[in-house]
Amino acid sequence: MAIRNIVKIGDPILAKTSRKVEKFDARLWQLLDDMKETMYHANGVGLAAVQVGILRRVIVIDCGDGYIELINPEIISTEGEQIGEEGCLSVPGESGITCRPAVVRVKAQDRNGKWCIYKGEELKARCFSHEIDHLDGILYTQKVIKKEISE
Repeated sequence: MAIRNIVKIGDPILAKTSRKVEKFDARLWQLLDDMKETMYHANGVGLAAVQVGILRRVIVIDCGDGYIELINPEIISTEGEQIGEEGCLSVPGESGITCRPAVVRVKAQDRNGKWCIYKGEELKARCFSHEIDHLDGILYTQKVIKKEISE
């Protein structure tokens, strides 16, 4: 495993749409392992492959209740809304208030290609939404309704 460099805001790759994963092989597993180590090293709760410069539909998440790998994730349903503070490893030192769904259900593949369904509430719902946005070239900064000033 290796810690990868996290791409920062201003890099044009963050605005690109990631491509579907077709091969579930050792290269994918290495990417997943590296992303996990990079996310934990940066004290993040989620990381999309595009944030380490790889345009593939791959996400890793750990909101405190266990590590999850999501490959080719799709939001299949949402409920309600939550307004809260959000930040991003690609936008260091900043945060903002955003409106996200309160509950999100996601269909995604695991590292072996098996389809699974995940349900996220509160922070996990926010994280699913935030990371899937990354795969479509969208940063949370585009959804901010109020910017937070860090001191």
